[in-house]
Amino acid sequence: MGPHPAVAAIRLAVRRVLHDILNDHQTSPRTPDGPAERAPSAAAPLVLVACSGGADSMALASALAFEAPKLGIRAGGVTVDHGLQAGSDLRAQEVVLRLRELGLDPVESHAVTVGREGGPEAAARDARYAALDAAAARHGATAILLGHTRDDQAETVLLGLARGSGIRSLSGMAAVSGAGGRYRRPFLHLDRQTARKACMVQSLPVWDDPHNADPAYTRSRLRQEGLPALEKALGKGVVEALARTAQLSRDDADALDTWARQAEAAVRDSAGLLECAKLYALPPAVRRRILRRAAIEAGAPAGSLFARHIEEVDRLITGWRGQGAINLPGRVVAQRQGGRLVIRQG
Repeated sequence: MGPHPAVAAIRLAVRRVLHDILNDHQTSPRTPDGPAERAPSAAAPLVLVACSGGADSMALASALAFEAPKLGIRAGGVTVDHGLQAGSDLRAQEVVLRLRELGLDPVESHAVTVGREGGPEAAARDARYAALDAAAARHGATAILLGHTRDDQAETVLLGLARGSGIRSLSGMAAVSGAGGRYRRPFLHLDRQTARKACMVQSLPVWDDPHNADPAYTRSRLRQEGLPALEKALGKGVVEALARTAQLSRDDADALDTWARQAEAAVRDSAGLLECAKLYALPPAVRRRILRRAAIEAGAPAGSLFARHIEEVDRLITGWRGQGAINLPGRVVAQRQGGRLVIRQG
């Protein structure tokens, strides 16, 4: 008898991602039947799992521990202690012990200080990814697996919709992201209940973060109130539809980004300045991508550059009436001069 369907589903998702990681690093091909389990060598790629101790990441850790040896991959884990709750250091130590019991090595806990910039959720996320990046660099990890599920993807799409930030926000989380494709999300097509069921049938202890039910946090309110209300009004299948929207939006956004990169050289003069007449001739979605890239290159922080900023700069091209310079985040200034758009540090 094979494993429980939930366990089989998470293992298959992880196996596919591990194969992708091996292919990306030009590892020798394997037979369709799969290789026999073998001890990973010191030169084998190391894959870490980011684990909070919750059901999603514990299910991911268990699947990684099971699948990695079959492919000759070294598997480790890291947990991040945000220090936002009493006893968080003790919980981090418990997670470390659980990961080691699964057979992962190396395993470590990393304590961070969460700032305030961008709000508590964004600040915690920034601190967490900085810690994960540091762990990957310290251990020479090829990739880090993250336990985001289809439910998380649906929530991310709704949050992007609420911000009104355009199609890129609606594309949610990418299956592969980060420098060099470091971050991998195997569970974006699996629901949260599958991960929890996999933990239950394997008798894996999980920790439910009280912040996930705290109405002080936007994502928590969306999870506890928003999505259930949508499902009540529109019927089941909302989560799946939102996740599907994310993938379709990502495909469209990627295509438009490619178009914008290809078009950018043609709208610059010999001095490298953007020509307003040529920008005006482009479709708005392409033009605004070029403007955003130019603002970021000039020093505007990407996380602080919103759609309203780009719309104001765009009016220097499409609604020119002699208006003054536009101030952007990062002390960047955009202004029109002699038919050229100049974006630079103010």
